[in-house]
Amino acid sequence: MAEEHEGLWIAWGLWFHFWLGLITISLGTMALLVSLFDPLGLKVQRLAKWWGRSLLFFSGVKVEVRGLEHLKPGETYVFAANHRSQFDIFVLLSILPGNFLFVAKKSLFQIPIFGQALTRTGSVPIDRSNRQEAIKSLNLAVAKVKQGFSMIVFPEGTRANSRELIPFKKGVFVMAMKAGQPVVPVAINGTMAIQPRGALRLHPGPIQVVLAPPVDPLRFPTKEALMAAVRREIAERFDPDYPRR
Repeated sequence: MAEEHEGLWIAWGLWFHFWLGLITISLGTMALLVSLFDPLGLKVQRLAKWWGRSLLFFSGVKVEVRGLEHLKPGETYVFAANHRSQFDIFVLLSILPGNFLFVAKKSLFQIPIFGQALTRTGSVPIDRSNRQEAIKSLNLAVAKVKQGFSMIVFPEGTRANSRELIPFKKGVFVMAMKAGQPVVPVAINGTMAIQPRGALRLHPGPIQVVLAPPVDPLRFPTKEALMAAVRREIAERFDPDYPRR
């Protein structure tokens, strides 16, 4: 019975990855064309949201969101979320309001079509192996936030497979303090159960996203203090056993 279930989840994963490739190529190509007439990248960002919502639809995943009432319409935020699966990206694109960009690892920007579309949205690549380039990227992210674009960051720096939050990268909190905009801690629960890093199989299930009240970075004397506060807020809402116990 277990082998039959495993085969079913692998088949579902193949079905999803077929749509992932097809939708990414289609909307990515459309985004590249639209970007020629969209210097601010706003229309491209709408396509990115459609991309995330379409992938959730074809994966059979349902999302529960808590805490959106903490956000003020028109406000600019730095959203800091835990990271366990590629589904974290699809979910955040689908549920967060307003215009927002990603600070993401440089390798994602090198994927054909997807990487070019990501660039056209205005998102910021970061190469943590090169300190000088990483500083330039974080300064660019600060400028984007000051222009009114919210920013999504994964302070763990990678998709983790652990039940606990792994150590946060300090650079994103330097960015948040320089930008001076509220940081929203975001806990994403359930995505690792659906598809952990490196897995082909896909196990459809619910995802829960919990947004904590925004944290004012100007209240903290150091980046370490801000990082500790945001980590605490995420940890209090992060449930590695969601939805099965």
